[in-house]
Amino acid sequence: MNIITCDQLPALFEGVAAIFAEKREELCDMDANMGDGDLGLTMDKGYGALPGLLRENMEAGDAGKTLMKAGMKMSSVVPSTMGTLMSSGIMEGGKALKGRAEIGPADLAAYLTAFAGGIQKRGKCQQGDRTILDAVAPAAEAAEKAAAEGGDLAAVLAAACEGAAQGVEATKGMTPKFGKAAVFAAKAAGVADQGAVAGMYMLRGLKRGLEAL
Repeated sequence: MNIITCDQLPALFEGVAAIFAEKREELCDMDANMGDGDLGLTMDKGYGALPGLLRENMEAGDAGKTLMKAGMKMSSVVPSTMGTLMSSGIMEGGKALKGRAEIGPADLAAYLTAFAGGIQKRGKCQQGDRTILDAVAPAAEAAEKAAAEGGDLAAVLAAACEGAAQGVEATKGMTPKFGKAAVFAAKAAGVADQGAVAGMYMLRGLKRGLEAL
């Protein structure tokens, strides 16, 4: 499969909604050790609403504008730190696809790169700070490489998932610098960052959504 049409976006993100419904408790348990314990609820609520928001804000023939509008609406559904980061990433990713009726492999990679950039800008974080960025940034880099090598959509997302998994593994040796996790930094040693894990699951959800199209 080499093309995702604008009207397939809701179905694509149904895969993400499904995976966060499954992983909600796992992410909450992880977050309870280092944060507020609500990460799974935030991801489930936000991405659970996104397919409907995409349908309600569909701009025919413009995948980018559709994502931008739905991302903005999503920010009010989950008005938390992580919710704001997710919606910012989606809106920034939408900007990269503005005017495009169809999404090909290079476009998908561009979306993921812009998504990571949106998180970095909004969260004022860098790779190595032990955040979700440590999963989505290497995922985007791997996606760009796969697209440049002529990979189809499935290959791009498979590469992104592998990049994210490697990023999650790397967080086990990082020291948290933000929020409550920074207070419990000593507990982070050898444990994957929960935000990075959520980022990895998001990409696996996109892969699942693509496979169902």
